[in-house]
Amino acid sequence: MTRSQARKRRADAQRSRASILDAAIEVLNTEPDASVEAVAATAGVTRQTVYAHFPSREQLLAAVLDYLTDEAVAAMDAADLDTGPAMDALLRLLEAGNRTFGRYPVLLQKLSSLAVSPHTNHQRHAPVADRLKRIIQRGQKTGEFDNQLSPDWLVAVTIKLGHTASEEVDAGRMSGNEASEALHTSLLRVLRADTTNHTP
Repeated sequence: MTRSQARKRRADAQRSRASILDAAIEVLNTEPDASVEAVAATAGVTRQTVYAHFPSREQLLAAVLDYLTDEAVAAMDAADLDTGPAMDALLRLLEAGNRTFGRYPVLLQKLSSLAVSPHTNHQRHAPVADRLKRIIQRGQKTGEFDNQLSPDWLVAVTIKLGHTASEEVDAGRMSGNEASEALHTSLLRVLRADTTNHTP
């Protein structure tokens, strides 16, 4: 096989993989228990082609979650996180993530049930956590955010509060707007520096 043929084969495989993931998102967000055959039909490939890329349904679902996470991170990076007040940047980051994940409520409920190791879970959260930490550290340097608590702790609290807001919406106890307002208010109270007793 020539080098150009190998490049073409790799490009074809990448396109095939992307079309399968796009089809899986479309199909599973409507019917989370849809078969691999339904995904293959929507992607315009055979079931065997799907399994060639993703040997099990669990691996397909994990790849879908990684794909959506990459999409959300790209939206966050487009939100100009390094300019303006840190709290505004933090809210832009959260809104960018919500815009992405909010398009797939049924699918994300299914994906949240995936069993993953702590290491895999940490790696999946790392891109978002890194961006959160960058904003929080900037806010601590400018005096906007509490500098008596470690950035890692504040990142963990922010992620947990974000998950709690999503869970309240999924359970039907809050609307999306109510959860968003509650999240923003909670983050202001947790992160904001006490200007009456601030240590630069």
